[in-house]
Amino acid sequence: MAGVVHFEIPADNMSRADKFYNAVFGWKIEKVKGMEEDYHLAYTTEIDKKTMMPAKPGSINGALMKRSDSGKHPVLTIDVPSIDETLKKIQKSGGKRLTEKQKVMDMGWYAYAQDTEGNVIGVWETIPRKEAVAVRA
Repeated sequence: MAGVVHFEIPADNMSRADKFYNAVFGWKIEKVKGMEEDYHLAYTTEIDKKTMMPAKPGSINGALMKRSDSGKHPVLTIDVPSIDETLKKIQKSGGKRLTEKQKVMDMGWYAYAQDTEGNVIGVWETIPRKEAVAVRA
C-alpha cells in the first residue's frame, strides 16, 4: 500500500504564508538552497538528522509553494516504488500525467498527475541510499 509522504500548500504571498503556518501551528519554515525561490519546506515534526525523514512514525513534512495555474489547491504526494510504472497506471486508470518526472537533488524523482476527479496528486520515488551516494560522487 502506497503512503502519503509529503504535502504542498500553494500561497499567493510566500512571506505571509510562512508567518501564518509558523504562528498558528508552530511549523518551522525554511527556504531550500538550490531549489526554486518560491518553494519553502514546512517542518511539521522533528526529523532524523541521519535520514532527513520524520522521526515520529506516521508524520509527514511538506512545503509551501507559490500558487500557479496548475497548483491552485493543496497537493498530497504518494510514495511509489516506480514513478514510471505509476504514471502508466494513472493513465490506464483514467487519470492524466501533468508533468514528466523530475529529479530532486539526489533524493528522488517527482511528478504531478491528475486523478479521475480532477485532483492534482504528486508521486514520489525515492532514490535508494546506495544510488544517492553514487549520484553525489
